[in-house]
Amino acid sequence: MTTTLALVAELEQLGSEFDGVIAPLVDEQAIRAAQAQFLGKKGRVSEAMKALGKLPPADRPTVGAAANRVKDAITAAVDRKLGELVAAARAADLARTIDVTLPGRPHHSGHLHLLTQVRLEAQAIFAELGFAVAEGPQIETDWHTFEALAIPKDHPARDMQDTFYLSDEIVLRTHTSPVQIRTMQAQRPPIRIIAPGQVYRRDDDPTHSPMFTQIEGLCVDENISFADLKGTLVHFVSRFFGKSLAIRFRPSYFPFVEPGAEVDMACSFCEGRGCRVCKQTGWVEIGGSGMVDPDVFAHVDIDSERYTGFAFGMGLERMAMLRHGVNDIKYYYEGDLRFLGQF
Repeated sequence: MTTTLALVAELEQLGSEFDGVIAPLVDEQAIRAAQAQFLGKKGRVSEAMKALGKLPPADRPTVGAAANRVKDAITAAVDRKLGELVAAARAADLARTIDVTLPGRPHHSGHLHLLTQVRLEAQAIFAELGFAVAEGPQIETDWHTFEALAIPKDHPARDMQDTFYLSDEIVLRTHTSPVQIRTMQAQRPPIRIIAPGQVYRRDDDPTHSPMFTQIEGLCVDENISFADLKGTLVHFVSRFFGKSLAIRFRPSYFPFVEPGAEVDMACSFCEGRGCRVCKQTGWVEIGGSGMVDPDVFAHVDIDSERYTGFAFGMGLERMAMLRHGVNDIKYYYEGDLRFLGQF
């Protein structure tokens, strides 16, 4: 029969035994396992306490007090042992030899993507001439993308755009010209804006991408002439490339301008003398331009008898390629830090 003294002695024995079990342990996981072996729900102290119900009620407080002393002693021993492990690890860390004369590890700072740099620079150059930045949705209506620009549904020029259609009336914009339409709908002349942004076409080769960045310009006011268009582009080209480069206009057809012209500039690499980049011609194409067609003004309720305007557009990837000698448009989008880190 279990007596009070025997049960107290058994509990005290368990406390002493735990000290011997924990003494050689040097791993937190092993220490926690030993603690659970003695104090867990099915631990040895709990098993011993099952005999408490067989004792006289008057003796039970004595045994309970002894059990609490043993539990506190085991918990204190665990905390003390874990503290020793922490102190030993800290001491070992401090004992390591550190050469304070070694240089620190470099942390390379990031920078804006090349196309973002070029876009911001182009915006700043046109701002010198009073052009404000205008933006619009990349998912556009067919009306804003084509019909308002004098390109009806049966117009052959639609084949030139290689459009991504989301539905019969919704498209991924093929140019940022819809921004010009929305601007002319929202405000009256004078208007002087540039519209940078992503556009989408079914095109993919070393100099073309299904998505690319275009910047278009629009100026509408009284007495605007083709000479104003040329002066604007001459200023931009000379500022963007950092040197005076000639430009020329070649007659071309765009449904929303009349007259329309392709814009060439003197090759920035050979300055017009002829090289591999310009295919020995001395000229490279940079975009399209022209005077706004009166039919476009009619769609946005602007009096074409009073106002005239010019528009132009160019691809920023191409401008960056010409300035930096990039020979494949895909480099801009591959995320290769060896390429991007050069700029």
